[in-house]
Amino acid sequence: MQNPITFYTAQKAKFEAELKVQRRKLNQSSFLRLLVFLSIAFAIYLLFGQWHYVILASIVGMGIFLFLVFRHSDLVYQSNKLKALIQCNQLEIDVINGDLSKLPTGEEFLDASHEFSYDIDLFGNASFFQYLNRATTREGKNKLAELLASNDISNITTRQEAIKELGEKATWRQHFSAIALLIKVDATSKSITTWLHEYKSFIPKAVRFLPMLFSVLSITIITLSFLEIIPFLYVLMWIGLGLGITGRFLKSINLLSINTNKAKDTFQQYGHLLQRIEEETFTTTLLKEKQQNIHSDVQKASALVREFSKRIDALDNRNNILVGVFLNGLLLWDISKSYHIETWIAKHSTKVAQWFDVVTFFDAYNSLGNFAFNHPEFNYPTISENATQVLNASQLGHPLLRTTNRIDNDFNIGNSEFFIVTGANMAGKSTFLRTVSLGIVMSNIGLPICAETAEYSPIKLITSMRTTDSLAEGASYFFSELQRLKMIVDKIEDDTYFIILDEILKGTNSHDKAMGSKKIVQKLASQNAAGIIATHDLSLCELEKEIDQVKNYFFDAEIINDELFFGYLLKKGICANMNASFLLKKMEIVE
Repeated sequence: MQNPITFYTAQKAKFEAELKVQRRKLNQSSFLRLLVFLSIAFAIYLLFGQWHYVILASIVGMGIFLFLVFRHSDLVYQSNKLKALIQCNQLEIDVINGDLSKLPTGEEFLDASHEFSYDIDLFGNASFFQYLNRATTREGKNKLAELLASNDISNITTRQEAIKELGEKATWRQHFSAIALLIKVDATSKSITTWLHEYKSFIPKAVRFLPMLFSVLSITIITLSFLEIIPFLYVLMWIGLGLGITGRFLKSINLLSINTNKAKDTFQQYGHLLQRIEEETFTTTLLKEKQQNIHSDVQKASALVREFSKRIDALDNRNNILVGVFLNGLLLWDISKSYHIETWIAKHSTKVAQWFDVVTFFDAYNSLGNFAFNHPEFNYPTISENATQVLNASQLGHPLLRTTNRIDNDFNIGNSEFFIVTGANMAGKSTFLRTVSLGIVMSNIGLPICAETAEYSPIKLITSMRTTDSLAEGASYFFSELQRLKMIVDKIEDDTYFIILDEILKGTNSHDKAMGSKKIVQKLASQNAAGIIATHDLSLCELEKEIDQVKNYFFDAEIINDELFFGYLLKKGICANMNASFLLKKMEIVE
């Protein structure tokens, strides 16, 4: 079992050492380029007047210089990638040490109407999403949020296997993330695939051979002019004709150029990521299936995406006005390159969404694999379909609490049992409800959970723990809570859910609340629903005598030497000690 902090520290040190070497290479490359440039200038000075030698020296020198320029670009890319890898490892070290400040909170995914996410701090500041998320693309981040909130209980074992394999590929995951971090994109993959799907060609088929014919005629006319067979004016007139033909399509070409420029960075980023996926060997069913989606063609998806990027780059040459005039005047460049782009779109546009989806999948699942790697002490629950128990876990704890601060509990609940949990204020009831909730959500996703062992029968989750009023909609707190309870009752009529309730009917008087709470528990028990309700109302515990499915549990608090102590251990029975009066006196609020 590899220690995560040791791994990240070693990786960071390794990449920092490589970066030092890379910086030396960059300095040497810069000096060498300058030396070659000065050598070219000096050679031209020495050979001035001997034009054949000047041209030869210029061609050779510029060839060497361009080679060094491309080599320098590769060195810069590798240097930036090493910086990104150092950043990835430093982030993991910070997170393990409790610093989540560099991670997005995911507050845009907050939804008070969702079945459980709002109640269990799935999104927002210091949330499970913030702790978990390492997605580097916008779509990967959205996909991860979708996975967390999906309540999908199918194919859990398949997902477990995929997460386990990705967890073991720590180096591969880091390089994937580093590559994605190198390119900042503005356009979303969805907007690009929509544009490709809706794209209408504007270059007529009859015109497709015109640029080639026009280029041949251009060479002929320039040659005749050079040999002084025809006047140079004919060349200028020919360039004017070429610009006129291009101008016929100028509006459509400009629009195409705008859209391809928006897509260029995204295609460049996804091309690198697709190549990373293609070159890796996967063994689990889900990962192999996703990889196959980009291996189905004779030509690899990454190669096709790079080809499209090159075609976009070729069209971009028009942005240099001087070059654009001669390219279009002599070669009908814009028409030719637009046609090349259109043929690519016509042939491959239907597959782009599938390719992008594969990258999005791996970007999201890398976060899950990273979580598994960071928590080698967590364990994957054994999935038991149609078991008599929903969850049977030993030493179940909250995954976001540090080990030194966490009290774990054994927890075993049948598929038709309903637990009533009582306890003093701050005794741990709400934390326990969120612990069980997260355990179920993580199990459904396929993640290892914070438990020594666990056996789990898949079930959807629904909660009512943090109801809010809505002034905008004119809904009171109590009415909002009733709506939430109505949603739960309606849901369990059509499907099986694990229900978690925290101090329901808070918006009414004590007697009414007690009566209403009893009726809710009776209603849920009559439908053989499994779940937990936390409450301060001890009268609710009487239901254990009336309904076989209902069991009483509690969290205790003790006052020792005028100090309050919490054990945070789940015990069978009913809480005997409440602490509100003690705390009021202790804090000198009342006498």
